[in-house]
Amino acid sequence: MSHPKDTYALVADIGGTNTRVALADGKHIVAGTIRRYSNADYPSLETVLRRYIADENGVDPIAACVAVAGPVHDGCATMTNLDWTIDNATLMRATKAERVAILNDLQAQGYALGHIDPRNIRTVIGRAPENENDTMLVVGVGTGFNAAPVFQTGTGRLVPPSESGHANLPVRTPQELRLWQFVSKVHGFTGVEDVLSGRGLERVYAFLSHEDGSPAELSAKEIMEACADARDERAVRAVQMFTQILGSVCGNLSLIQLPFGGVYLVGGVARAFAPYFDTMGFAAAFRDKGRFADFMDNFSVHVVEDDYAALTGSAAHLSDI
Repeated sequence: MSHPKDTYALVADIGGTNTRVALADGKHIVAGTIRRYSNADYPSLETVLRRYIADENGVDPIAACVAVAGPVHDGCATMTNLDWTIDNATLMRATKAERVAILNDLQAQGYALGHIDPRNIRTVIGRAPENENDTMLVVGVGTGFNAAPVFQTGTGRLVPPSESGHANLPVRTPQELRLWQFVSKVHGFTGVEDVLSGRGLERVYAFLSHEDGSPAELSAKEIMEACADARDERAVRAVQMFTQILGSVCGNLSLIQLPFGGVYLVGGVARAFAPYFDTMGFAAAFRDKGRFADFMDNFSVHVVEDDYAALTGSAAHLSDI
């Protein structure tokens, strides 16, 4: 299928393993244009994008935006788990687009808020409808952890870059202190991401095994499967501990950023844990802020269950600049 010249934007979501690319018409992804490419098969992003353009019959995009799993500074992205150079010049050369932009993947998720099908939003903690101009908070839980505020300004939406996962993991209970100490013995420092991530769940399970006096390890996938059918009581406890720590951290971030427009959890791990939030104590841990417990009722919490939200956010960002 051919596409009109200088009409659509090209958007891409670059993870550590795969890159997803699509065309966007304004803030909407064009149906049938999403393609996935294995990064291991390509030496650079430029070759991926050129392949996509060829696969879409030589489409000539008017703009391009990519979301990357890593920090972005001065128009240059550093991938956390991929040896690719991604900058504005590379993006413009590969796509021949008139306008280009590079976002951190969490920023892209922030720009997507408000443009996602409501059927792909699972509400964990509800309250009265938010004002569309209120600050929101996007929290990414997946291979790593990050969080960033989403501001509505007079000149459009602003989602500042952040690396929240590298802050110290907070401690509420004696057991959480022991977990902190257990993780720090290996890493010398226990950051939020060291526990609240896929690999972090594995560390929580290993810690509980150590506490039980029968050291054992499972992958994150195995832990979630063992919890789902309740065949491993320790896996259930690991999921519960992870859920409560996540609730506590999200509560802390809410007090810092005051997201009266809602907290939105994104990422594969967040989606996997969503069915357990009601029964594993997420809300109680979120509200466990002493004299500010009642104040926490000002913040709703949702899980974004749209796997392509970063593509939508990239399109929305291009539409606003």
